[in-house]
Amino acid sequence: LRDNLRFRRRIESTYRVGSARARREIVIGNAYFVPGVQLQRALLRAAQRGVKITLLLQGRYEYFMQYHASRAVYGPMLAAGIEIVEYEASFLHAKVAVMDTPHGALSTVGSSNLDPFSLLLAREANVFVRDDRFAAELLAELRRAIADHGRRVEPESYAQRSLATRAANW
Repeated sequence: LRDNLRFRRRIESTYRVGSARARREIVIGNAYFVPGVQLQRALLRAAQRGVKITLLLQGRYEYFMQYHASRAVYGPMLAAGIEIVEYEASFLHAKVAVMDTPHGALSTVGSSNLDPFSLLLAREANVFVRDDRFAAELLAELRRAIADHGRRVEPESYAQRSLATRAANW
């Protein structure tokens, strides 16, 4: 639960802890991915430790601000070796993740995007589940969505985007 008083950072901090403890893999499916600096750093540190990270993100243009703001964080993620896949079949409204940890897999399903509005202002609720079987099923669904409906963002094409696109992302 994330509210504006007692649990203001609970969802984001659980993502950060899961990222810090991940050993091999993190897969995040999220519509609006504009994580705060601390969560960005946690993901980048996990990538530096050799954790394979895949982000399944919104590929279709829905809202100007979210679309371009999410692409502003692609650069550091791609540079760290994080795989970014854009979901193109329809609008993506997933808010899920799977992280392997020493105490078993940690998964989440909920209402919170990883963006400032969800993480700081909106009332959101995510369920975090520590269950290997549940995580395996969720991971299989995420991999299926990636394989069937995803388009990988190549670092080279991201680096060559137009000046107008760069300005919009900024």
